[in-house]
Amino acid sequence: MNLANKFSIIRLFLTPVFVLSVLYYREDNLVFANLPLIIFLTAIITDAVDGFIARRYGQTTRLGKILDPLADKFLLIVAFITLTFTASIPPYLRIPPWILIIVLTRDIFILIGASIIYMTFEYMEFRPSTLGKITTFFQMMTVLSVLLRVRYSYIVWTTAAVFTVLSGMHYLIKTNRLLSEKLKNT
Repeated sequence: MNLANKFSIIRLFLTPVFVLSVLYYREDNLVFANLPLIIFLTAIITDAVDGFIARRYGQTTRLGKILDPLADKFLLIVAFITLTFTASIPPYLRIPPWILIIVLTRDIFILIGASIIYMTFEYMEFRPSTLGKITTFFQMMTVLSVLLRVRYSYIVWTTAAVFTVLSGMHYLIKTNRLLSEKLKNT
């Protein structure tokens, strides 16, 4: 358990804390109105720090390659679910259910694809694509725009939805190609 992995674990623990902070969100209370934003920003910072530490100090591990994206997915999916269904969030800022469905569908397809590859070949390293990183960025910006109460958040979440669909199709094509190549060679 190195330092980079500890930051990923901190991000995992921040996720339920984030949910609680949204559930207790109150626009009339400065602390409760800004706590979800502070927690989410802290989680984003831990993501950047663990990546920096892992690359800079050679702390990339097999556990970290699983833990880091797992912590990201867990944080984002839980944030999207929470910000879609929490009544304390003003209606014009709630993430629409169709956005949540797109995000969940993509992640379920990625999980199924990774599981099939893992079961077929026992282990395979998945590297995030540039499109996947852009998608994660816009998904994080969606959450931030809602937490910052940006009136035009719908522009950010629509952009995130477009990139989510594109990256989902890209991962599907990439997984299909990978499976085809591996099956040809066996």
